Amino acid sequence: MDHSADAHRTDLMTITRFVLNEQSKHPESRGDFTILLNNIVLGCKFVCSAVNKAGLAKLIGLAGETNVQGEEQKKLDVLSNEVFVKALVSSGRTCILVSEEDEEATFVEPSLRGRYIVVFDPLDGSSNIDCGVSIGTIFGIYMVKDSHEPTLDDVLQPGKSMLAAGYCMYGSSCTLVLSTGSGVNGFTLDPSLGEFILTHPDIKIPKKGKIYSVNEGNAKNWDGPTTNYVEKCKFPKDGSSAKSLRYIGSMVADVHRTLLYGGIFLYPADKKSPNGKLRVLYEVFPMSFLMEQAGGQAFTGKQRALDLVPTKIHERSPIFLGSYDDVEEIKSFYAADEKKE
Repeated sequence: MDHSADAHRTDLMTITRFVLNEQSKHPESRGDFTILLNNIVLGCKFVCSAVNKAGLAKLIGLAGETNVQGEEQKKLDVLSNEVFVKALVSSGRTCILVSEEDEEATFVEPSLRGRYIVVFDPLDGSSNIDCGVSIGTIFGIYMVKDSHEPTLDDVLQPGKSMLAAGYCMYGSSCTLVLSTGSGVNGFTLDPSLGEFILTHPDIKIPKKGKIYSVNEGNAKNWDGPTTNYVEKCKFPKDGSSAKSLRYIGSMVADVHRTLLYGGIFLYPADKKSPNGKLRVLYEVFPMSFLMEQAGGQAFTGKQRALDLVPTKIHERSPIFLGSYDDVEEIKSFYAADEKKE
């Protein structure tokens, strides 16, 4: 990549221009989806700014304490949630919001109601803020099936019904990765312009990777197929070289690395968490959607992740996602285990 030439590029593909270009391919579209995405992007910019100031602004860990003006300080995850809820409601394009931070779904009042449902985790990995590890926002977008009064059933759709999904990672740079159902594109925030610029067009995950990513601290509670697969990653018997282990513990950062470099990310079920730890609607589905769009796979241990039909908004599921061949391999371990039974 020629960075010096890049610095003088004048034809910048911003995320707004990119989404408008996509919109122009659908003559029937009214621009509602574009407006909704613009509001999500605005939320991401706000949170990026707040995350960068977290230490200085005393935003870390101070929810419930009072500042000099007598206002209550808010923890970053609480603040991020409020920003996204307000940005999404005010867009006038949403009818139901599901956030990791709110126990109940938010139903938008009729006067501001639109056709879209947004599921999101406003600040995933927020326990990592204090040590400077990358954190992020994850989101998925559904459309209400028809023009009836929206209900929870409209949210409890399989991941394959999503229209779009993405995440924004707040790390050494602020990166937004988005798919609207025709490939995956990555944008980086240019702070001098305040705009997300297309830096990773048409991301494709390598067919096979050299990295596996899992919390090995849970190994004693894993089931047979996961244990055997990780064992094979470390001690391959076919003469191939062992895989490297990389685990950050912030899902957005781990999935981002997997998407760019290939490999597999695992969060299996175990004896302590028989349904896994990650939430289906706003963690498993959006990341699985992106993986499939980039040419990878996502599997729950029983089925394709995007075929799962959730029954509760905060339902959890095990997940194995990443390079096509690596996920194919863990699927074969689960298939062999089923045969034994």
